[in-house]
Amino acid sequence: MLRRLLPLSGPLYWYYERRLLKEVRKGPMPRHLGLILDGNRRYARMLGLPPAMGHRFGVKKAYEVLEWCLELGIPTVTVWVFSTDNFQRSPEEVGELMRLFVEEAWRMAEDHRIRRHRVRVRVIGRREGFPEEVLKALEHLEAKTEGHDGLHLNIAMGYGGREEIVDAVKRLLLEAEAKGLSPGRVAEGLTPEAIAERLYTAGLPDPDFIIRTSGEIRLSGFLLWQSAYSEFYFADVLWPEFRKIDFLRALRSYQARERRFGR
Repeated sequence: MLRRLLPLSGPLYWYYERRLLKEVRKGPMPRHLGLILDGNRRYARMLGLPPAMGHRFGVKKAYEVLEWCLELGIPTVTVWVFSTDNFQRSPEEVGELMRLFVEEAWRMAEDHRIRRHRVRVRVIGRREGFPEEVLKALEHLEAKTEGHDGLHLNIAMGYGGREEIVDAVKRLLLEAEAKGLSPGRVAEGLTPEAIAERLYTAGLPDPDFIIRTSGEIRLSGFLLWQSAYSEFYFADVLWPEFRKIDFLRALRSYQARERRFGR
């Protein structure tokens, strides 16, 4: 599914991008943007390459999109790079992904853009099942950026929306047990806020806007609890092909919507 239409020529593309950027800058930006990075493997297959190469193209694109978010002043971004279900892929592909995670975590920790813009990186999700070298690299990345006060970047790895809610409830119950509270007392005091405070994203705003690439029209459990009032945009383009004008069009769509929050 490479571009079905002929690409814009260089000058025309530049002019259209600048016009879109100027238009989007005038509107409200999401406080929290969610990104489901879908289509890496299909992109590699179209080029006759192994899946690992698609993931590497996807990493390069993720850096580009992060720069666009920094340019537009979006304060919080969550990217979903590896789900709990992804462990079921072939051992060869999972192994390649683990090596890529190690490589990129160490690289990101020293990236000049991360330092200059003081990007704070957190990894959210279950860490069970990841090799020790992956965990070590991720912990180093988090520690290296812990004191940063710029854009807050969540990298969702080993992530599943249902698992996140289960983990939040488990944490609540274990805290209640430690305080000697009975199940009845826990049930009486259970509120949506109590669960939200124990989610992986506790302390951050819920996502205003979620973009998924590759043309798939579903969330697959991404930020399942937090996305109750999110706006969604499904881009009919594979993640490595996602251009700045695609990103700006998505934001323009978001800005044109009236958010009602159930009212």
